[in-house]
Amino acid sequence: MSMIGEYARVTAAELDRALSDPEWALKLVQGRMEEEADTRPEPAAARCLDVDKAWDALGFLLGRTDFPVEVVHGEEAIAGAEDWGYGPPRCLTPERVRAAAAAMAQTSGERLVSGVGPAELAAAGVYPLIVWERGESLDYVSAHYERLRLFFRTAADHGDGMLIWLG
Repeated sequence: MSMIGEYARVTAAELDRALSDPEWALKLVQGRMEEEADTRPEPAAARCLDVDKAWDALGFLLGRTDFPVEVVHGEEAIAGAEDWGYGPPRCLTPERVRAAAAAMAQTSGERLVSGVGPAELAAAGVYPLIVWERGESLDYVSAHYERLRLFFRTAADHGDGMLIWLG
């Protein structure tokens, strides 16, 4: 089973409720994911987004830039939340989503992966290791980052917070 980086945009009111009622949040997110499963909306229209297995490479690459927001794992724990796949979800407040979107606007996917090769990701043990050991291109990571940038920009424009987990 693969570990997939998952994101859900939530309004400020939904985030407040999620923090006090994580079971409700899980049902909300599952419903949205089911609604979007067939239509697969573009990131600007989506309420949920996954970055597939690129999450760890994104974390590694953003860490090299001293990125100001923890967008791969979230920053705030959701107390009492059950395991949503590979641990409980975490979140970003609308303010932190805006900060992340502003920082992402300064760095394109091409720039994020510039100067880094698969050997460096393999040496760092970045998931999924086998991909980097085979020497595959970082285009996959760059493409997922571009989708994530748009998703965060839309969330910031709407004043949304974010739920983040590994599924």
